[in-house]
Amino acid sequence: MFYLYSVVLLFGGLTVINFIFSYQSKHIDPMFWTTLKFQLMMIPVFLAANLSVGYGVKFGVKAAHNLSYVLVTAKCIEVLISIGMGYLFLREVPNWKTWAGVGVIGVGLFLVKQK
Repeated sequence: MFYLYSVVLLFGGLTVINFIFSYQSKHIDPMFWTTLKFQLMMIPVFLAANLSVGYGVKFGVKAAHNLSYVLVTAKCIEVLISIGMGYLFLREVPNWKTWAGVGVIGVGLFLVKQK
């Protein structure tokens, strides 16, 4: 059950964080004061997202007993979310190199889990 909690919390928190930065890059004027105002308004959202990621890692370590495995899994989830955000905001379609990189991360995830 801790695996499920971990994945859901990591996916939710990382999605929110990537969504905020993607939205900012596409829709917020890059001038300093506009960006500062947006970031100040996002503090409560970032707090919730960071709590989600923190508890996701905590539950993942409790389930897997291996911090490296949990962090590599979180990074793999974040890469997949980043691919989705690239498509959602900029209509970037991943090519074979992107999927090869995801495959390398997946192999790394497999190797980290081995004893």
